[in-house]
Amino acid sequence: MFIYNVTVNIDADVHDDWIKWMKSQHVPDVMNTGCFIESKIVKVLHVNDNGETYSFQYTFKDMKDIEKYQKDFAPGLQADVKKHFNDKYTAFRTLLEIIE
Repeated sequence: MFIYNVTVNIDADVHDDWIKWMKSQHVPDVMNTGCFIESKIVKVLHVNDNGETYSFQYTFKDMKDIEKYQKDFAPGLQADVKKHFNDKYTAFRTLLEIIE
């Protein structure tokens, strides 16, 4: 099993709208791709950044799942986030392997 982790820092002035949109629109859209079996939204505590920081964790079973997601779905979904929140966030993505 693996986790596709997206860490996002969002500006405070759009935080409330962004988190509401992420929960109601973006995360369901990601899950509806069929590439993931579970999702979690985790708030990162004690960060010295401006704004708020979150980790979005999407669990998947096989590397072919993330390859399909990155090829067929990620570009459009990431463009949608950018369309709504343009320069109000920074994000980085990591792949994690669950070993136990």
